[in-house]
Amino acid sequence: MAIQTRNKRSVEFSMASMSDLVFLLLIFFMLTSTLVAPNAIKLLLPSSSSKTMAKQSVTVYINESYKYFVEETQVDESQLESRIRNLISGQNEASIVLRADKTVPVQYVVNVIDAVNDINNSTNSKHKVILATTPK
Repeated sequence: MAIQTRNKRSVEFSMASMSDLVFLLLIFFMLTSTLVAPNAIKLLLPSSSSKTMAKQSVTVYINESYKYFVEETQVDESQLESRIRNLISGQNEASIVLRADKTVPVQYVVNVIDAVNDINNSTNSKHKVILATTPK
């Protein structure tokens, strides 16, 4: 007479706990990735107590060494107008956010405003420049 055991050992691996772990890690990385600031160009922005929120179409940076960046691509002052024009083509009322370091002379800020005004005059549009600041 052969004696058989009632409890048979299963050689299969349960994946239920593994999928729970993967979903928890996915949620963790999704939440922490939204907290990272996407600005690659480090600037010390001037401070202000006013708050203006606008939908930005293009971001122009001027760093402490007076170099222009349009959407994180370095451009010369002579290429500034054409680069902005290419990015806002087809829009009638775009907002150009200007992030200038607080040590930058006003003339460099005026150069960006002049470039946008030239685009407005040639295309009969109403694009505006918004100066980005940090809260006081």
